[in-house]
Amino acid sequence: MLSTKSESDITSLAPSSPSRSPKRPVYYVQSPSRDSHDGDKSSSMQPSPMESPSHPSFGRHSRNSSASRFSGIFRSSSGRKGSRKRNEKGWNEKGWPECNVIMEEGDYDEDKAFTRRFQALIALCSFIILFTVFCLIIWGASRPYKAEITVKSLSVSNVYAGEGSDFSGVPTKMLTVNGSLRISINNPATIFGIHVSSTPINLIYSEIPVATGQLKKHYQPRKSRRTVSVIVEGDKVPLYGAGSSLTVSQTGIVIPLTLKFEIRSRGNVVGKLVRTRHKTQISCPVVIDSTSTKPIKFKKGICTYD
Repeated sequence: MLSTKSESDITSLAPSSPSRSPKRPVYYVQSPSRDSHDGDKSSSMQPSPMESPSHPSFGRHSRNSSASRFSGIFRSSSGRKGSRKRNEKGWNEKGWPECNVIMEEGDYDEDKAFTRRFQALIALCSFIILFTVFCLIIWGASRPYKAEITVKSLSVSNVYAGEGSDFSGVPTKMLTVNGSLRISINNPATIFGIHVSSTPINLIYSEIPVATGQLKKHYQPRKSRRTVSVIVEGDKVPLYGAGSSLTVSQTGIVIPLTLKFEIRSRGNVVGKLVRTRHKTQISCPVVIDSTSTKPIKFKKGICTYD
């Protein structure tokens, strides 16, 4: 039969038997007693469960205990008043202090706004340049389209020459001429109309206007032709020294005159931004015979158009 060993034998053999793991130091955690406020200031020294070499949760227990001790610092001021103070001082709900994050987006936003303004400025300048080039092209293309003026005929209804005196009482020869001038105006432009006007239309005798008329301003559409009539008249115009060469007979009078005037045309190609302006100076020699009632026709090459 096997003899049973006594407890004294087991205890005596335990120190001599080799341990499977090295003996770890013993830690004691001193915690305040719940009855410390009653006057009992004694504290119980309890061995930590970590002293057992075979404890499987050494690391986790140590982390939990340290976390409990660390969190206890923040939980000491728990409660509604404490949480309210933490919120006011920048503490979050978990008890951790909140840190202020430095926002560095100010410079980025300013750079972005500056970039947008710069891009808008470039777009505006590009648009202005392109529009200017477009207007110049249109203006250059519209320059050749000049109004074509043709003096058709002059009909004289009344010619009279006689002796008289001017407004100051100086005696001189007086001349009266009434007639109608027909002018053809052609607008060859295909993309714009023209506004037509003129300077005073004069019948000149020895550099003295003896009859005057005015072309009425009008608008002429694109690719259109119009014939207008202008009344030219002069009533008892004093000739002074020029009248000495004027011969008056019983049958009538023949007076060499010169027709002079200027036609102006303006075309609005792109509104008021792009305009074309042309001037045509016209000069036509004409001889008026008081005995003839037929219209005086101006043949091609008689008048000059500058």
